Amino acid sequence: QVQLEESGGGSVQAGGSLRLSCETTEYIFSRYKMGWFRQVPGKEREGVVAIDSGGRTKYAESVKGRFIVSKDNAENTLRLQMNNLKPEDTGMYYCAADRFTTLHDCVPSPCSWIKHWGQGTQVTVSS
Repeated sequence: QVQLEESGGGSVQAGGSLRLSCETTEYIFSRYKMGWFRQVPGKEREGVVAIDSGGRTKYAESVKGRFIVSKDNAENTLRLQMNNLKPEDTGMYYCAADRFTTLHDCVPSPCSWIKHWGQGTQVTVSS
């Protein structure tokens, strides 16, 4: 069972910051490719950033320069620092993982084959 638990969402004004966390097990954290995705009602879940086990990243163009993904090895936690937030960043943010396939191709295009997801954390940015 792949356990992914997100936290850190909330409501902020445009220009503000939030830090999301995705806690998992050491086995998943050290071996799986991971990523952050977001979804708004009526739209498909899109990739925000992907990171592989070697630390190689891919960001969606819409968040480049504002979002930073990092791996907290001591806590087995994937983090997403979101700065200069915009109203269009509003959505439910999900952590995802796969053992064998990079999630880079899922940024930003949706990938229906991803099987392992967290429960999501809501981010709301007001103007």
